[in-house]
Amino acid sequence: MTTLKEKYTNEVVPALTDEFNYTNQCQVPKLDKIVLNMGLGEAVRNPKIVETAAQELGLIAGQKAVITRAKKPIANFKLRADLPIGCKVTLRREKMYDFLDRLINIALPRVRDFRGISGKAFDGRGNYSLGITEHIIFPEIEYDKTDAIKGLNVTVVTTAQTDEEGKSFLKLMGMPFKN
Repeated sequence: MTTLKEKYTNEVVPALTDEFNYTNQCQVPKLDKIVLNMGLGEAVRNPKIVETAAQELGLIAGQKAVITRAKKPIANFKLRADLPIGCKVTLRREKMYDFLDRLINIALPRVRDFRGISGKAFDGRGNYSLGITEHIIFPEIEYDKTDAIKGLNVTVVTTAQTDEEGKSFLKLMGMPFKN
Protein backbone atom coordinates (compact mmCIF):
# COMPACT_ATOMS: atom_id res chain seq x y z
CA MET A 1 0.00 0.00 0.00
CA THR A 2 1.40 3.42 -0.93
CA THR A 3 1.93 6.18 1.58
CA LEU A 4 -0.77 8.36 0.00
CA LYS A 5 -3.33 5.56 0.18
CA GLU A 6 -2.45 4.97 3.84
CA LYS A 7 -2.87 8.70 4.47
CA TYR A 8 -6.29 8.54 2.80
CA THR A 9 -7.55 5.68 4.96
CA ASN A 10 -6.01 6.85 8.25
CA GLU A 11 -6.35 10.66 8.08
CA VAL A 12 -8.51 11.88 5.19
CA VAL A 13 -11.57 9.64 5.67
CA PRO A 14 -12.07 10.55 9.37
CA ALA A 15 -11.45 14.26 8.70
CA LEU A 16 -13.94 14.40 5.81
CA THR A 17 -16.51 12.38 7.78
CA ASP A 18 -16.32 14.95 10.60
CA GLU A 19 -16.33 17.97 8.27
CA PHE A 20 -19.28 16.97 6.06
CA ASN A 21 -21.16 14.73 8.55
CA TYR A 22 -21.20 11.65 6.35
CA THR A 23 -23.30 8.80 7.71
CA ASN A 24 -21.80 6.13 5.47
CA GLN A 25 -18.14 5.54 4.58
CA CYS A 26 -19.12 5.14 0.92
CA GLN A 27 -20.15 8.82 0.85
CA VAL A 28 -16.58 9.96 1.53
CA PRO A 29 -14.91 11.21 -1.70
CA LYS A 30 -12.07 9.14 -3.11
CA LEU A 31 -9.86 9.14 -6.17
CA ASP A 32 -11.47 7.53 -9.21
CA LYS A 33 -8.77 8.05 -11.87
CA ILE A 34 -6.13 10.48 -13.11
CA VAL A 35 -5.96 11.33 -16.81
CA LEU A 36 -2.77 12.77 -18.33
CA ASN A 37 -3.14 14.40 -21.74
CA MET A 38 -0.74 16.03 -24.20
CA GLY A 39 -2.26 17.91 -27.10
CA LEU A 40 0.32 18.61 -29.77
CA GLY A 41 -0.75 21.17 -32.36
CA GLU A 42 2.67 21.12 -34.03
CA ALA A 43 2.13 17.42 -34.84
CA VAL A 44 0.42 18.53 -38.09
CA ARG A 45 3.78 19.71 -39.43
CA ASN A 46 6.00 17.18 -37.60
CA PRO A 47 4.29 13.80 -37.06
CA LYS A 48 7.33 12.27 -35.29
CA ILE A 49 6.81 14.57 -32.30
CA VAL A 50 3.77 12.51 -31.26
CA GLU A 51 5.87 9.37 -30.87
CA THR A 52 8.46 11.10 -28.66
CA ALA A 53 5.69 12.73 -26.63
CA ALA A 54 4.02 9.35 -26.11
CA GLN A 55 7.32 7.86 -24.91
CA GLU A 56 7.91 10.75 -22.50
CA LEU A 57 4.33 10.60 -21.21
CA GLY A 58 4.80 6.89 -20.67
CA LEU A 59 7.92 7.60 -18.59
CA ILE A 60 6.03 10.15 -16.50
CA ALA A 61 2.97 7.96 -15.95
CA GLY A 62 4.63 4.57 -15.64
CA GLN A 63 2.45 2.97 -18.29
CA LYS A 64 2.18 3.15 -22.08
CA ALA A 65 0.49 6.19 -23.59
CA VAL A 66 -2.25 5.96 -26.21
CA ILE A 67 -1.88 8.14 -29.32
CA THR A 68 -5.01 10.19 -29.99
CA ARG A 69 -6.14 11.05 -33.49
CA ALA A 70 -8.17 13.89 -35.00
CA LYS A 71 -11.86 13.09 -35.37
CA LYS A 72 -12.74 15.77 -37.91
CA PRO A 73 -10.76 17.59 -40.59
CA ILE A 74 -10.22 21.32 -40.00
CA ALA A 75 -8.98 23.15 -43.08
CA ASN A 76 -7.86 26.33 -41.26
CA PHE A 77 -5.42 24.31 -39.15
CA LYS A 78 -4.38 22.04 -42.06
CA LEU A 79 -5.68 19.13 -40.01
CA ARG A 80 -6.95 15.96 -41.65
CA ALA A 81 -9.18 13.34 -40.08
CA ASP A 82 -7.36 10.43 -38.39
CA LEU A 83 -4.09 12.37 -38.13
CA PRO A 84 -2.20 11.75 -34.83
CA ILE A 85 -2.34 14.97 -32.77
CA GLY A 86 -1.72 13.96 -29.14
CA CYS A 87 -1.44 11.25 -26.53
CA LYS A 88 -3.07 10.35 -23.24
CA VAL A 89 -2.78 7.99 -20.26
CA THR A 90 -5.47 6.99 -17.77
CA LEU A 91 -4.13 5.93 -14.38
CA ARG A 92 -6.08 3.87 -11.88
CA ARG A 93 -5.46 2.03 -8.58
CA GLU A 94 -1.86 1.98 -7.29
CA LYS A 95 -0.30 3.82 -10.25
CA MET A 96 -2.79 6.65 -9.70
CA TYR A 97 -1.72 7.08 -6.06
CA ASP A 98 1.96 6.80 -6.98
CA PHE A 99 1.62 9.49 -9.65
CA LEU A 100 -0.32 11.86 -7.37
CA ASP A 101 2.31 11.41 -4.67
CA ARG A 102 5.11 12.24 -7.14
CA LEU A 103 3.14 15.21 -8.51
CA ILE A 104 2.52 16.74 -5.09
CA ASN A 105 5.87 16.05 -3.43
CA ILE A 106 8.41 16.11 -6.28
CA ALA A 107 7.17 17.70 -9.51
CA LEU A 108 5.14 20.72 -8.36
CA PRO A 109 7.85 22.04 -6.01
CA ARG A 110 10.25 21.99 -9.00
CA VAL A 111 8.11 24.56 -10.87
CA ARG A 112 9.83 27.91 -11.15
CA ASP A 113 8.42 30.53 -8.70
CA PHE A 114 5.91 28.03 -7.30
CA ARG A 115 3.45 29.51 -4.79
CA GLY A 116 0.70 26.91 -5.02
CA ILE A 117 -1.93 25.91 -7.55
CA SER A 118 -5.23 27.61 -8.23
CA GLY A 119 -8.23 26.34 -6.33
CA LYS A 120 -10.65 27.50 -9.03
CA ALA A 121 -10.07 24.80 -11.65
CA PHE A 122 -12.89 22.49 -10.52
CA ASP A 123 -15.57 21.44 -13.00
CA GLY A 124 -18.66 21.64 -10.76
CA ARG A 125 -18.66 17.94 -9.90
CA GLY A 126 -15.55 17.74 -7.71
CA ASN A 127 -13.01 16.97 -10.45
CA TYR A 128 -9.84 19.05 -10.71
CA SER A 129 -7.86 19.95 -13.84
CA LEU A 130 -4.30 21.24 -13.78
CA GLY A 131 -2.23 22.52 -16.68
CA ILE A 132 1.53 22.05 -16.57
CA THR A 133 3.44 24.16 -19.09
CA GLU A 134 6.76 22.29 -18.89
CA HIS A 135 6.78 18.50 -18.77
CA ILE A 136 10.44 18.55 -17.72
CA ILE A 137 9.49 19.20 -14.06
CA PHE A 138 9.16 15.44 -13.66
CA PRO A 139 12.44 13.78 -12.68
CA GLU A 140 11.89 10.89 -15.12
CA ILE A 141 12.45 13.22 -18.09
CA GLU A 142 16.07 13.97 -18.95
CA TYR A 143 16.32 17.59 -20.07
CA ASP A 144 19.23 16.94 -22.46
CA LYS A 145 17.38 14.23 -24.38
CA THR A 146 14.12 16.15 -25.03
CA ASP A 147 13.69 17.80 -28.40
CA ALA A 148 11.05 20.31 -27.26
CA ILE A 149 9.36 21.37 -24.04
CA LYS A 150 5.73 20.28 -24.12
CA GLY A 151 2.66 21.07 -22.05
CA LEU A 152 0.66 18.54 -20.10
CA ASN A 153 -2.88 18.45 -18.71
CA VAL A 154 -3.61 16.51 -15.53
CA THR A 155 -7.23 15.77 -14.58
CA VAL A 156 -7.90 14.32 -11.14
CA VAL A 157 -11.31 12.61 -11.19
CA THR A 158 -12.88 12.12 -7.76
CA THR A 159 -16.17 10.73 -6.49
CA ALA A 160 -16.96 14.04 -4.74
CA GLN A 161 -20.40 15.48 -5.47
CA THR A 162 -19.50 19.20 -5.18
CA ASP A 163 -16.45 21.39 -5.74
CA GLU A 164 -16.29 22.17 -2.01
CA GLU A 165 -16.03 18.47 -1.14
CA GLY A 166 -13.47 17.90 -3.91
CA LYS A 167 -11.28 20.81 -2.83
CA SER A 168 -11.40 19.77 0.81
CA PHE A 169 -10.53 16.19 -0.18
CA LEU A 170 -7.57 17.19 -2.36
CA LYS A 171 -6.31 19.66 0.25
CA LEU A 172 -6.30 16.89 2.87
CA MET A 173 -4.47 14.62 0.41
CA GLY A 174 -1.70 17.24 0.24
CA MET A 175 -2.50 19.27 -2.89
CA PRO A 176 -0.85 22.71 -2.41
CA PHE A 177 -3.69 25.19 -3.12
CA LYS A 178 -2.94 28.93 -2.94
CA ASN A 179 -5.89 29.82 -0.71
